[in-house]
Amino acid sequence: MVIIAFATVYLVWGSTYFFIQKAVYDIPPFIMGALRFLVAGLLLLFWCIYKKEKLWNPQQIKVAVLSGFLLLFIGNGAVIWAEQKLPSSLVAVLVSAAPLWFVLLDKPKWKENLTSRPILIGLSVGFIGVILLFSEKVSEALSSSGSVEQVLGLLILIIGSMSWAGGSLYSKYKGTGSAIVNTMWQMLAASFAFTIFSFAGNEWKGFQWQSVSNEAWLSVLYLITMGSLAGYSAYVWLLQVRPATQVSTYAYVNPVVAVLLGVFFAGEHMSTIQIVGLAVILTSVLLINLARQRKEKQVLAAKRSLKMEAA
Repeated sequence: MVIIAFATVYLVWGSTYFFIQKAVYDIPPFIMGALRFLVAGLLLLFWCIYKKEKLWNPQQIKVAVLSGFLLLFIGNGAVIWAEQKLPSSLVAVLVSAAPLWFVLLDKPKWKENLTSRPILIGLSVGFIGVILLFSEKVSEALSSSGSVEQVLGLLILIIGSMSWAGGSLYSKYKGTGSAIVNTMWQMLAASFAFTIFSFAGNEWKGFQWQSVSNEAWLSVLYLITMGSLAGYSAYVWLLQVRPATQVSTYAYVNPVVAVLLGVFFAGEHMSTIQIVGLAVILTSVLLINLARQRKEKQVLAAKRSLKMEAA
């Protein structure tokens, strides 16, 4: 299950940058976010009712609503909004800084993470790999005449990346009960926040449903089913069963998947420096996971030793 969940988060979320950009071309960002998470949340609600899950735990709802606001509204909302103003390659680079925020904000694991050389090296190598992967496109984006909106987009993405890491850690340490119930409340809370801001931003004025292209609707459908129901549910579950630093490696793998999709399905060309970047990123993920495996083996060995001594 852990392997399947990681594969889902790694592969599915790598494709969502493309579909978000397609969706917001025809649908205002806050309306799109409200629609996406409302439908996904309601589908999960029906599933929870069918499975007879316990839905009305006040403490669970409180944590889920706050974490959903931090993760989906601020974190994912920053990506949705920024993709109107910035190239998706630049968005991917800034979002890939999330693992660094995980280490800095994960106070209970400071001693473990900040003293683990393989983890620190892996995180640093991964970020360098992402820079290499997108260095050419980012240079082109930054060399063009910037605007106030582009600068604002950069700041919002940084805040969104921090909020995503903070919301993930809050959900991991404070969340209780079923992961699917937590996910459902997070999505409904995010949808409510997106709806409020869609009215505050006057997005409904002049917006016409019939003007939305089939391509945009199909993109929203993909984001609901694969991005939210499959990908995000797997992510929330992984936070419960695996270390947050390990789960955060998705932010390095997603840009790799995005680039490979472009090569195989959009006829894009990969330069030598991009190939080097891919190799560096995959090396970083391997370093982090190997460090975690060694740590877990040491813990298991210590437990066995204690049991033998007790016997």
